[in-house]
Amino acid sequence: MTDVLLYIAGAWCEGESTTPLTDKYSGAPVASVHRPSRAQVDTALAALAEAQAASRWSPYERYEVLARASTLLASRRADVARTIVLDSGFTITDAGREVDRAVQTLLLSAEEAKRIVGEMVPVDAAPGAGERLAFTVLRPLGVVCAITPFNSPLNTVLHKVAPALAAGNAVLLKPASLTPLTAELVVRVLLEAGVPGGLLSVVYGTGRDVGQWLLESDVPSFYAFTGSTAVGEHIHRTIGLRRAQLEMGSLSSTIVCEDADLGYCLPLCVNAAFRKAGQVCTSVQRLYVHQAVIGDVLNTLREMLAGREVGDPSRVETFVGPLISPAEADRVTSWVRAACDAGAKVVFGGGRDGAVVEPTVLTGVAPDMQVMCDEVFGPVVVVRGFDDLDRAIDEVNDTPYGLAAGLFTNDLDHALTAAGRLRMGSVHINGTSSSRVDLMPYTGVKSSGLGREGPHWAVREMSEERLVTIGRMGNGKRGI
Repeated sequence: MTDVLLYIAGAWCEGESTTPLTDKYSGAPVASVHRPSRAQVDTALAALAEAQAASRWSPYERYEVLARASTLLASRRADVARTIVLDSGFTITDAGREVDRAVQTLLLSAEEAKRIVGEMVPVDAAPGAGERLAFTVLRPLGVVCAITPFNSPLNTVLHKVAPALAAGNAVLLKPASLTPLTAELVVRVLLEAGVPGGLLSVVYGTGRDVGQWLLESDVPSFYAFTGSTAVGEHIHRTIGLRRAQLEMGSLSSTIVCEDADLGYCLPLCVNAAFRKAGQVCTSVQRLYVHQAVIGDVLNTLREMLAGREVGDPSRVETFVGPLISPAEADRVTSWVRAACDAGAKVVFGGGRDGAVVEPTVLTGVAPDMQVMCDEVFGPVVVVRGFDDLDRAIDEVNDTPYGLAAGLFTNDLDHALTAAGRLRMGSVHINGTSSSRVDLMPYTGVKSSGLGREGPHWAVREMSEERLVTIGRMGNGKRGI
């Protein structure tokens, strides 16, 4: 087994204790993960603050390093993808796609490092201010604390770490305790690319101990978090007036209208429902289908899923691999069973082998069933018929969450209605709720989010804007 080490104050080091890491599919031990003491966490944060305060890392140098990291990651695609499979249980196909996106996230962040600009303020438009010049500048905030989830162990990490570095901040990364191998790989790639060692640190552990210590420290100036709404709310309460980007829970829906091109939209919906075994916050969990085409949709879904391979994530042929743990498989299958006991019907799937849950399609689900009103975070999609688009939109909106939604139609009125009425951070017309390109702004409303991801926007979230004014020089003396 390998040791997953901490990186603190510019050096790899052991922790106070270790915990075992197991293969998500086979259950075999693969690594010992070092966990820090509270003193080590404090040391890491203090060293980062000191290094950031002394840093003279220029925007162009940041661009060069992040662009080099993008190239390094691309050159190691196969090895990185295998690490993600070992770490998370995602299929090799899903892992490869994540590497490809992460390469772009690094490159986008590199480009943003060269475009960190403020704006001119037209103070001469105010009475008596015609001889003044005013503008804003963006400066690094300080130490950014990145707390990341298991379900995107590479790309979500880089959506937080890369923009923070592009903005000139120091970064402490605390990845999900279940996926440390990918996080260590990210840090090693960034260091090899030239990130100053003092500006980056990684520690492992649970939210109950290491995560809480990070929140209680007064060193971080910004917290970048992806995870549950409950944890996001706790972070917000704990850190007080400090700034944060919180990407939290979701319950994502996609609507298929009667005039939609089923040959186009259903393959997209299947991929969006079952990639990463449904463990994506924008996964299509609720698929609303017009009654005029629901029979065709269900038949097509059965045909598309029949014969798909499930199980070993290292096989290219595998469509759905294991969930992150057997406990999660227990939870997902118990929700499906409860729905069926209450009258829902399984159209496809429903089986389980260890941590692997078959891709499952349900119908006849009532609005108050758990599979409808809570985030499943597993390979389960509920197909719900509708006759009236406005009522379907009302039901999509009727959750505490508002991350993303999709709608398929060839009717412009339907498209404009959905765009205007769906209360979501993102509304994708002729795309699924899971549509995303990494250069997009990415945020939620209601209980789904606070702040914005996407390198262009994240760099600005992680910067401090200052106003500078310059008045007329007079009397031959220097001054403002």
